[in-house]
Amino acid sequence: MGFLSRLKTGWGLAMDGLGVLRDDPELAVFPLVAGVAGLAYLALLFGVVSVVGTSDGLELYAVLFALYVGTTFVASFFTAGLVHETREAFEGREPTFRGGIAAAWANVGTILVWALVSATVGVVIRAIENQSGVVGDLLAGLFSVAWSILTYFVVPVIVFEDVGITDAISRSGETFKDTWGETAGAGFGVGLITVVFVGAAIVVSAALFYGASSVGSAIGTEGALVVGVVLVVLAYLASVTLGAIARTALYVYATEGLAPDQFGNVDFARVR
Repeated sequence: MGFLSRLKTGWGLAMDGLGVLRDDPELAVFPLVAGVAGLAYLALLFGVVSVVGTSDGLELYAVLFALYVGTTFVASFFTAGLVHETREAFEGREPTFRGGIAAAWANVGTILVWALVSATVGVVIRAIENQSGVVGDLLAGLFSVAWSILTYFVVPVIVFEDVGITDAISRSGETFKDTWGETAGAGFGVGLITVVFVGAAIVVSAALFYGASSVGSAIGTEGALVVGVVLVVLAYLASVTLGAIARTALYVYATEGLAPDQFGNVDFARVR
């Protein structure tokens, strides 16, 4: 399958993922709760830092490490729940938030190890950036991209395969190699859909704001701003959820050789 065909398949993944999200909108609860939990963690971390303070580079790196560990753990934990319940939806069962949290908790140890490994890599990348000038920026950028590619499927592997973190990273890399074109296409498709969603949210909120400020309206300028924020948040939740749906579909096909029924319009000519 050529690269353009793979991009077409990836676009189909994103579009069929919209159908999954339409049928099971409760899947978007996972990124919503993850966002709230992430903000709470950030508030706690920076509250502690403001009280304790930092005085040297080592302490700053320690704060950075704590930031990476916490945010990666929160994001990975709720993504684990999301991909588990997405697969439940693929198999015709009703996805639930409780079921997803239970599945994530069953793998909490591996998710924590993953967060520690990811945070360590993140700190190393930042150290390279800060101390090596332009060459360091280039190396850090290349390292960051390579790491993102290698670990793209880590969370699905953790959830669906009984392996340690080293094997999870290895299996993730193998799965990405088998689906690189479709993964790029799915990313493009989800990104384009996100732009449409966010653009529509901005247009609607701008129209409401203009109407409230120029001719007056019942909603008011503050209400227009609130509506705009809500619409942008909804667009973000849809984007994150669609990305997880497409990633789960790719993982299922790459590991089992069968496309989920919801993706029957996608031409998986060759992924494995």
